[in-house]
Amino acid sequence: MKIKFHYILIGLFLAASGCKKDNYDAPQSKLSGRLVYKGEAINVEYNAVPYELYQPGFATKSAITGTFDQDGNYGQLLFDGNYKFTMQANQGPFMWKELSAGKRDSLNITLKGNQTLDIEVTPYYLIHNATYTATGRKVTAVFNLEKVITDANAKNIERVSLYVNKTQFASNDFRLGDGDPPTIAGSAITSMNNLTLSFDVPSLTPTQNYVFARVGLKIAGVDDLIFTPVTKVNIQ
Repeated sequence: MKIKFHYILIGLFLAASGCKKDNYDAPQSKLSGRLVYKGEAINVEYNAVPYELYQPGFATKSAITGTFDQDGNYGQLLFDGNYKFTMQANQGPFMWKELSAGKRDSLNITLKGNQTLDIEVTPYYLIHNATYTATGRKVTAVFNLEKVITDANAKNIERVSLYVNKTQFASNDFRLGDGDPPTIAGSAITSMNNLTLSFDVPSLTPTQNYVFARVGLKIAGVDDLIFTPVTKVNIQ
């Protein structure tokens, strides 16, 4: 009996040691913020624009990746330490600073506890003063455009579209209606002010007396759109 009890004690010790090695604390510090341009929030498509975080000197060189919400917010749970924040090439409806030899610039972050850090970018275009009204079931958006980047890096507008959905997620992948959304081609834009787009809301099941709308601008040669904030619109 003593021999058996001795073996049991050894087994329990080894099991406890193994659990101690395997059970590491989860990251507790949250890095969060939003995409901005001169303090103005940059709205993008949900889960479509990625960012990367690197921890210099850490054993692994793999990036910690995440994506922005449609309102440009982001959040990441991390261990305290030093990080570099950067954007992948050809991602987002904006410019990210490039260094010599085509290297991407990065932001140095020293994280100790929760921290808020807004990410400053330069969008190719902005959509201003968007208003949404409804006549019956027809939702109409009126808005202005601004070309922000006007130097050799400037790009043309491919199209501007109105996205309407039953929920607060509104984009080409989350919208009501068949076929293409109401759109103005970039080549058809003669003025950047008082542009108008309308959409007839179909019958909804279950019935609801409101929808969510926002305008998105597609830049020539850029996959990601820049959007207005989502707005709730009451309908009949």
